Amino acid sequence: MARSHLTLAALATSAVAGLDLVGSSPFGSGPASDFDSAILTDRDGRHWIIRVPTNARAESEQSADLVALRALSAGVRARLPFAVSQFAGQAPVGNTRAVVYEFVYGTRLQLADLDANLATAAGAAIGAIHALPTSFISDVGLPVLSTTECLRSAMSVMDRASATGLVPAALIGRWERAVDDASLWQFQPSVINGALTAESLLTANGQVTGVIGWHELKVGDPARDLQWVLGARSDDLVEAAFSGYERVRGVGDRTLRRRARFYAELEVAKWLLHGTELRSTEIVDDAVEMLTGMVDDVRNDVLHPLGPPTMPTMAVDDVEALLARTERAV
Repeated sequence: MARSHLTLAALATSAVAGLDLVGSSPFGSGPASDFDSAILTDRDGRHWIIRVPTNARAESEQSADLVALRALSAGVRARLPFAVSQFAGQAPVGNTRAVVYEFVYGTRLQLADLDANLATAAGAAIGAIHALPTSFISDVGLPVLSTTECLRSAMSVMDRASATGLVPAALIGRWERAVDDASLWQFQPSVINGALTAESLLTANGQVTGVIGWHELKVGDPARDLQWVLGARSDDLVEAAFSGYERVRGVGDRTLRRRARFYAELEVAKWLLHGTELRSTEIVDDAVEMLTGMVDDVRNDVLHPLGPPTMPTMAVDDVEALLARTERAV
């Protein structure tokens, strides 16, 4: 049974010394939620969030998030054009703990609500994360992945998904060509959020006001943070997001979009693996349906290639016409 917002408010006063609350309300809690959460208001009008994990996975995620938030020092945060929540305090609750954070204002972005302005702002916000110095990641002992390690991680997902026997052969072949393409994996690892989705971004008035969910903070492949953009409802929105990103980061990574597409496809493979681990027929069937639909979407590889772009093959009539023009020119 989910804890009431009043119970959570009482826990918050134990977690943060001197916290004088005048109001509380539920915040995203539900029977199937990973966290019991509430939004709190203190006497000065400031807002806070309290979260209590409801399962072991959520508890692990919360612990990793706290490590990341501590790593994001004031100097690092000053480089970002948006807010990042601050840890305020914690209190024991049974075998876990309640954690209180400063509230970051904004509405969670829904991919369906993405427009050109928000897409550009989202791309720029992600670019700012990737422009952070990598040294602070290694200084606090967070993961620092090399290009080779990023590739191996992707290959592990691909191989485990393939071993289920449920991934269409066309996709396996497509992914194998991607991992075998050395040019695709020539990039400079950067600071990444690592778990970024549209709903990680808080927005207001067409701008990104905050980013939440830092439990996968590391140095890794920047394409991971951009894979969700490819789910936008139009190519124009995808273009706007990558343009916003490139204005901050430059255009040095020429295979960024292709790797982002690769990671987006592997997200479905991860969903399949999640279903098999839970032995959930519902999740497995959903993933298989998505993978089957993906085969139709990527069958024309000219539009969405993972491997290196190739010149289109000329028909015989086109070759003969080209030769005739060449002879006339001579």
